[in-house]
Amino acid sequence: MRALTQGFLFFGYLFLAMTVGAFVWRAGLGAGAGAAAGIATLGLLASIHTWVSGKSERAALKKEIDQVRDAHRLLADAMESTQGALTELAQAIESGALSSTEQLSGEVRMLESLIQQMSESIDQRISQPAAANPFEARHQQQSNALLQTIHEALSENRVDLYLQPIVSLPQRRTIFYESFTRLRAADDRVMMPAEYLSVAEGEGLVPAIDNLLLFRCAQIVRRLARQDRKVGVFCNVALSSLGDETFFPQFLDFLSENRDLNQALIFELGQATFDARGAVEARNMAKLADLGFRFSIDKVQTLALDFADLQRSDVKFMKVAADLLIETLLDTDGASALPALRDISAADFAGVTRRYGIELIAEKCETEGQIVDILELDISVGQGHLFGEPRAIKEAVLAETDPPADFIRSTLRSADHRRRMG
Repeated sequence: MRALTQGFLFFGYLFLAMTVGAFVWRAGLGAGAGAAAGIATLGLLASIHTWVSGKSERAALKKEIDQVRDAHRLLADAMESTQGALTELAQAIESGALSSTEQLSGEVRMLESLIQQMSESIDQRISQPAAANPFEARHQQQSNALLQTIHEALSENRVDLYLQPIVSLPQRRTIFYESFTRLRAADDRVMMPAEYLSVAEGEGLVPAIDNLLLFRCAQIVRRLARQDRKVGVFCNVALSSLGDETFFPQFLDFLSENRDLNQALIFELGQATFDARGAVEARNMAKLADLGFRFSIDKVQTLALDFADLQRSDVKFMKVAADLLIETLLDTDGASALPALRDISAADFAGVTRRYGIELIAEKCETEGQIVDILELDISVGQGHLFGEPRAIKEAVLAETDPPADFIRSTLRSADHRRRMG
């Protein structure tokens, strides 16, 4: 559009210069004088245009600089607000005391079989004879050492809960948190998931870790509910947990007794996990939905989704990486953003998901430029390090959300004894 405007101005200046030249020529001053007058007029108009354009560009640049400064101040205020909200959250959690007998009785029953299964699986793995191949033997030894570290971290309650804020846009007010687990070794070194997941997945321990996360999220949400905190917590759930014949009925009983958590506790599955669910998992998800609990999917790889199926499965939130949203819906180079929805414009995508009762959340937001594009797509919820990194809940608070350590240790010893006697 700007190039078209410039073209019209150029031809307008040229026409005006030719008009002045013709007027001088018709006045009897000669063709040379007319040509000189036309050229002089064109030069004068070009100079005026350059001066006006430069002034306009400088004004626009100053305006953009002011906007960047405002955005910076807004970001600083938002980060301060987020840190304050996290601190307030921790204080709210600390202020509500749990009754160790009445409040924990249901959770202790639920965790008993979990700890037993976890202990038996690890002990069986560690007791296997060493491999004959030196390389395989060393790999097995390293895996066993890591398994033992995981075992000790779980049995000694060295599992930290981290919360990351999820904010409304453009206000950047915290409306949800996403929960994460971090294991700690005996020397208090924090173990990131990338360090132990490969071993934990192979030994079937990821569901155990996820289940402990579910337990703590339920405790945190219940304590927040007592403080009248209207903030929801997203909690990841493993597919095997939804199909576990031992764990799921106990967890369902626990949630049935605490239906007041249903608007604050949101269960999250990856897109691949959701697509891989079977009849048992789908049926158990429906049982949770009947209690009023909601679901979210994350790790979305494509926007070509079956929204009707998501709606039938009571999925109320969908997290998509900011880069994927921008690349798919905005950086299309004239191509259709969503071939399956050719009649839907990019800006209407969030509206489409809302018509199916699904709130779109832009995750992995890292820059202010991404937020500009996200707002252009009418997305009103965001998550990422731009708004706050995952932050650990204080150890003293976590201790109050654990079953008694003596119970866990005695349960492990009992499981060890039963395996040896069996």
